[in-house]
Amino acid sequence: MAEHDKARRSFLLKSAASVGAIAGAAGGTSEANARQAPSKAGHIAPALQSTPLNDKHRAFLSDDEASTVAAIAERIMPGQPGSPGATDADVLNYIDLSLAGAYADQQEFYRQGLIGLEAFCNEKFKDSFVYLKPAQQEEALAAMEAGKATGFTWPAGQAFFNTLRTHTMEGMFSDPVYGGNKDFVGWRLVGFPGAQRLFTTADLKNKGEFTRLPIIGIQSVEKTTGRRK
Repeated sequence: MAEHDKARRSFLLKSAASVGAIAGAAGGTSEANARQAPSKAGHIAPALQSTPLNDKHRAFLSDDEASTVAAIAERIMPGQPGSPGATDADVLNYIDLSLAGAYADQQEFYRQGLIGLEAFCNEKFKDSFVYLKPAQQEEALAAMEAGKATGFTWPAGQAFFNTLRTHTMEGMFSDPVYGGNKDFVGWRLVGFPGAQRLFTTADLKNKGEFTRLPIIGIQSVEKTTGRRK
């Protein structure tokens, strides 16, 4: 794994651990919520233009869109041997379900952002983001993060990147009931115990990561109590 990937993982994991992981639901505030779509759509890259808007194979995202979002999320939170990343946590599923539900107001934000990314990658690298080499994908995302990526009208590349990073973090560390954090892989990374019904004396005295099984999510609590806590 590249040093850049290791540094990003370390930063994101420390951020997640510092707030006790992201145990809340989808539907939080992001930069996209404060913006409205322009009256005219931006440039439509051929790779995405060929997919009809009603030709869906997921809750919201088309196959092409899903492939791009998955690739972006994995670059933002890359996996490594013995340490899961966005793909392992099924961050794509979290984002897709959120866009069909709690984040439905951001559907056009995502669609136009992906079109802008395709325009930028086709102009600079002569190919779609998903087919770029890892170093080129990193370069594209770095340009977006720095606000230097061309091809974007609305949203701006920087705003789109920031939203993708936020949603990737949510998909890694939110309760699995929302579609991400598959098998609690995100919580295991940061030692978050989940919705434990009680903590033992040893748990309370422990100053390290929580490792006692099982890690419990909202869905497990609902099955045993009949209600959501």
